[in-house]
Amino acid sequence: MRIENLWFGQGWRPHVGRLLLLPITALYSLAWQVYLVFYRLGFKKALEPHPRVICIGNLTAGGSGKTPVTLFITDCLLKLGLQPIVSCSGYGSPASEAAQMAPEGPLNPAEWGDEPSELRDFRPALPIVVGRRRVLAAELAAKANPNSVLVLDDGFQHLPLHKHLTIILDALNPANKLPFPSGPYREPRWNRSRADLSLPNDQFQIVYSAPEFVDPHGVLLSTPAEAVVLTAIARPDLFVETLKAAGVTITEVDSKPDHDPLNDPELFSRHNGKVVIVTMKDWVKLRTREDLNKSQIVIARRQASIEPKAEFIQWLKERIPE
Repeated sequence: MRIENLWFGQGWRPHVGRLLLLPITALYSLAWQVYLVFYRLGFKKALEPHPRVICIGNLTAGGSGKTPVTLFITDCLLKLGLQPIVSCSGYGSPASEAAQMAPEGPLNPAEWGDEPSELRDFRPALPIVVGRRRVLAAELAAKANPNSVLVLDDGFQHLPLHKHLTIILDALNPANKLPFPSGPYREPRWNRSRADLSLPNDQFQIVYSAPEFVDPHGVLLSTPAEAVVLTAIARPDLFVETLKAAGVTITEVDSKPDHDPLNDPELFSRHNGKVVIVTMKDWVKLRTREDLNKSQIVIARRQASIEPKAEFIQWLKERIPE
């Protein structure tokens, strides 16, 4: 059983699985709170190697839509005349082991991770520092541009780094509010109060655009009538629902684990001649394959905004350290 099925499944098996794991969930929650108390009481201190750090985080594992929101916030910072640098963990890639500034140009996801590669494709001029050592990443960003604003794509749970502003994405009424392993929450949900802003709320809403469909060359396409969905993301069900809402009839869902490299040589053999819709995050891993002509590849892209936009930009401006 995939972990997402355990967390969100409706049958008796997932339900029993969640119940059986509750004792471990309680121990996990207690351990996290003890870890947090060590920082709150000053036994451990967060380091501040960068004067302006904004964290775009979440409480759950994957699938919260952080990357489009991160891009939106970097655009807001540019409108304010500031220079953002984005910090990504580069999960599963060699670059994730420490931290380093990514080179200019397209990034190979096998070396840098799928999310940094996706960010670079969307914003070619955006500086990116990759690696799970966030304190080192902040040091590198401050050295590269002392006047920059470091934007963490994820990292809310990384307590060793001091954040000057934290924004988290958390559904108002999630289907499963339990922490690991019974649920998707990385820490107890009541800790959302640690954030300066939790979205959505009564003041601000996240608005996602309808999906835009393009071919591998970036040419805009009309909405496919029907298609196979190929994904390696945390919540393929949400992607499928988005496509259905756009009017696409889904004939099959070929779902791989989150961050799967999608390098199986037989990946497209069963989809010969079919329209296959992928996310931008997955496309960056697929684009160098030599067998793409076996299927009609369509990339679905979405943008996000925080509305009302003008009020949010003002809110952001008032809270960024000078």
